[in-house]
Amino acid sequence: MIYKGIAMKKIDFTVTCHDIEGNNYEVPASELVFRPAVYGVIIKDNKILLSKCWDGYDFPGGGIELGEPTDEAIVREVKEETGLDIKPGKIMHANHSFFKLPYKGTFVHSIHLYFECSIIGGELTTEFFDAQEKKYAAMAEWVELDHLEDLIIYSSVSAREVLGGEG
Repeated sequence: MIYKGIAMKKIDFTVTCHDIEGNNYEVPASELVFRPAVYGVIIKDNKILLSKCWDGYDFPGGGIELGEPTDEAIVREVKEETGLDIKPGKIMHANHSFFKLPYKGTFVHSIHLYFECSIIGGELTTEFFDAQEKKYAAMAEWVELDHLEDLIIYSSVSAREVLGGEG
């Protein structure tokens, strides 16, 4: 590997990846797929909109397609998972995680960007779910902010941390 004209030795190492069931896997970093992702944070009347998945929730969002601008990715992902048209605002939080994608079995290194979003149209629907989402997801739901601690959140970061509070 060359860095600024200097030959550098590539060091292979492993990282611990997790899955949605809490299992851990030691994976060589060289086998990870890079997956940047965007998530919408939509708050209205002291409620937050969350995607319903499995027996819990997540922020609406997902992977950025290769060559897709971030602002277009967040609009597309929120539309796919909620049916709503949004206007993305500022980035509220950023983090990373190493995990195993459900159904695909691929191990990924993901960078997560959480955007403050406002609704500009649309209505809640599952019409735009892809084939995988139809297997595990349901209609997005408005959840009282005061009830976040009572929920299972399938995210590498707590909802409170994204919202600027403690994890």
